[in-house]
Amino acid sequence: MPKTSSDKKVVLAGGCFDVLHPGHIIFLEKAKKIGDYLVVLLESDQKVRLLKGAGRPIHSQKDRARVLKAVRFVDEVVMLPYLESDKAYDEVVNRIKPDIIATTSGDKNLHHYQRSAKAAKAKLIFVTKLIGDYSTSRILNHRK
Repeated sequence: MPKTSSDKKVVLAGGCFDVLHPGHIIFLEKAKKIGDYLVVLLESDQKVRLLKGAGRPIHSQKDRARVLKAVRFVDEVVMLPYLESDKAYDEVVNRIKPDIIATTSGDKNLHHYQRSAKAAKAKLIFVTKLIGDYSTSRILNHRK
């Protein structure tokens, strides 16, 4: 997987990134600043549906990956299959071998990131807090 050379710090970030908004961009930009190579784990359509509910995702995983790859600070996008267990997720993280796992403070999945960071012997770094009113769900609800 990504480790381009031993002297580069690999940063791992993950999420649904269904409707890309300024909060996502700020998070990804700050994640890139703490390392050299930013890898984004992109949740499967099935996982997004499970997490966000009916009618989601708005965009397919393939389309979401295409948009993320166009963001200049994203070096690589890994399209995840539907992962049913924490163990399966940790196996993917271990194959990537990140030096850092980037997240936001206040993330409800903090325990998940802590577990993955420990298993991969990576540092867990909070690159930003949840940013203002930027939320895909809030944006979609506002349209109705």
